[in-house]
Amino acid sequence: MNSRSKLDVSFLTWNIYQGFDVLPLFNPSLTPAQLPQVVTQVFRQFLATNFPVRAKAIAKAIASEKPDLIGLQEAVRVNLIIPTFRTVTYDFIEILLEALEERGLKYEVAARNNNAEAELPDSNENLIQFLERDAILIRKDHKLDVIRKQEAKFKTNLTATIAGQPFTILRGWSSIDVKIDGQVFRMINTRLDPSVEAIRNAQALEIIQGPAKTSLPVVITGDLNAPPNSSTYNLFITAGFKDTWNKVGEGPGFTHEQKPDLLNAISTLIERFDYILFKNGWEPLEVEIVGESQNDRTNTGLWPSDHAGVSASLHLEDHHDHHHDESSDECSS
Repeated sequence: MNSRSKLDVSFLTWNIYQGFDVLPLFNPSLTPAQLPQVVTQVFRQFLATNFPVRAKAIAKAIASEKPDLIGLQEAVRVNLIIPTFRTVTYDFIEILLEALEERGLKYEVAARNNNAEAELPDSNENLIQFLERDAILIRKDHKLDVIRKQEAKFKTNLTATIAGQPFTILRGWSSIDVKIDGQVFRMINTRLDPSVEAIRNAQALEIIQGPAKTSLPVVITGDLNAPPNSSTYNLFITAGFKDTWNKVGEGPGFTHEQKPDLLNAISTLIERFDYILFKNGWEPLEVEIVGESQNDRTNTGLWPSDHAGVSASLHLEDHHDHHHDESSDECSS
């Protein structure tokens, strides 16, 4: 009916790294008196990993693929609130959109989930505000029409402590239903808990039993914080998802992880944590890792992120029975 190429859709998933190692903040022995100094130390690392510079390297790698849809994780917003001056904002999504635009690529935010939020004092009488986010970007292109979006927080999340105070590390997911050539598919983007398997599995099940429970063709992009054949990964496989890398990838496909300061001389990617999963009528065509080679680094030596990205092209088979399947199986968010 339609020419094959019309129903090829390209996806890219990338954890673009919030820019600092969060562990010093969650050190169990950290006291309220020590907190401002640790916040300053963490913020200095955030500045040193220079997202405005990294965004140009990330945009360059994305430009080599020109995906239709991008799932971003750790697309944070950080505010440095200087009371006597002004607020300096680092909005990773806006910074990346501008870097893409400089390369002639126009993307916009199709969905975004706001996750954990914190506001902490530094040792310079300033406040640091932090908002963790994941986002789906869509190429401004007439062939893709977003007809529905969902944005949600997980019900199960890890609670840790910052300087003796409990802090819940909220995470979530977002999804969009996209119409292309009269067909509708769903894309879900997420990042699961990195530290506790039981919580990570509960979050995976919220997706599997929520937005992924549909007869629409589905793609999940995300940082699952779990390697292939782990219990988390196997939950998705058992639910009928296929792993694009396993189907058409070559080599180990490692995506995780570079050192927190992003200056390690030799790549330290030794695990696969980042995935493009699919089910219900997709055929994977090709997949590759992006942002993993030495020439992807910034001119100041930084890796683009502590993760590599995954880029794939999938063919959507023309199933008429998927055309009008938009109401029967929805979960509310």
